[in-house]
Amino acid sequence: MSGVDNWVEEGGPLEPQDEVSADGVSSDQVSGAGADPLAQQLAERTADLQRIQAEYVNYKRRVDRDRELVRQNATFSVLSSLLPVLDDIDRAREAGEVEGGFKAVADSLDRVVAGLGLTKFGASGEEFDPNLHEALMHGHSAEVTTTTVEHVAQAGYRIGERVVRAAKVTVLDPE
Repeated sequence: MSGVDNWVEEGGPLEPQDEVSADGVSSDQVSGAGADPLAQQLAERTADLQRIQAEYVNYKRRVDRDRELVRQNATFSVLSSLLPVLDDIDRAREAGEVEGGFKAVADSLDRVVAGLGLTKFGASGEEFDPNLHEALMHGHSAEVTTTTVEHVAQAGYRIGERVVRAAKVTVLDPE
C-alpha cells in the first residue's frame, strides 16, 4: 500500500490544524488585515483536500468492486462452458464407465469446480422451485402434497446463490 493509502485510511488530517509559521507564530495568532485572507485560503485548501481524499476513497472502492465483478463474471463464464463436460462425466458415471485414469481426472475436475464455488442441485423427491428447476413434463399423483420433482433429466448448477443453469426435471402435481 502506498503512503497516501495509509495516510487516508489512518484518517489523515481532515480538519484545519493550527499551523506554525516559520517564525513560530501560529496562524490563529496572526492579527491584522492579513488574517482573514490567510484563514480563508487555508479553509479553501482544506476543503479541496477533503474533496480529493473523498474522491480517491470512492475511486478505490469502485475499482475494487469492479475488479471483483470482473472476476465473478469470468468464473461464471468459464464454469458455464464446462457444464456439458460435467454432464458427460455424470452420464459416464451412471453407465459405470468411469474407471482408472479417467476416474482420477473426473474426480480432479469435480474438486476444481467445487473449489471455484460450483455446486450441483436437483434431486428426485425434492420440492419443485421454479427459480431452480425447469419443468419439462407435469404429471399427477395422489402420493404427493406439493409439486415435487419426480425425475432429474439434467442437473442444475449454481455458484453461491447465482443459478448457472436450472435443473431440467419432470414434476408431479398433487391431485
